[in-house]
Amino acid sequence: MKIKREYFKQEDVVELAKDLLGKVLCTKITGVVTRGVITETEAYNGVYDKASHAYQGKTTNRTDIMFASGGKAYVYLCYGIHHLFNIVTGKENVPTAVLIRALEPLDGVPEILSRRNKKQIKNIASGPGMVSQALGIHAKHTGTNLDGDVIWLEDHGAKVPEDQITITPRIGVGYAEEDAMLPYRFVWEK
Repeated sequence: MKIKREYFKQEDVVELAKDLLGKVLCTKITGVVTRGVITETEAYNGVYDKASHAYQGKTTNRTDIMFASGGKAYVYLCYGIHHLFNIVTGKENVPTAVLIRALEPLDGVPEILSRRNKKQIKNIASGPGMVSQALGIHAKHTGTNLDGDVIWLEDHGAKVPEDQITITPRIGVGYAEEDAMLPYRFVWEK
């Protein structure tokens, strides 16, 4: 079942990041549907989080979308090569987001293999840049409503057991000082 935008308007971005484990990220890019089960996420808590692009309410052309109400895509280019897919969450003017760090392919595997230029499916989307590449997501998709026909999420009823969730600090945010150690990364360890 397609997840409605109201789901993404939850105020607790950390709990939402955890709850997204087991949900299915879907795209229809160039006419091909691809789907993957979300297995790793990171929460970014807006103006209060030194690791967030919106820390202290900073806005730029790139980050304006973070101030929209939940349920939109925020995709940015990292190191000039990796498109990183985030879900804008919360209420309007509260710039929280969840980075999708990893997934396991479910549908459209031949297209995913082609996009990633791989022959094996193992670990094909085990990093945030690989997630976007596998599903055909680019920075041009920033602002896309996540209940439409290009990028959407589905709930297939998966209940991730608490004892299979590993909670750690986020990856690659050492610049965020004490906030780098916040337990905002969630990994489904099957």
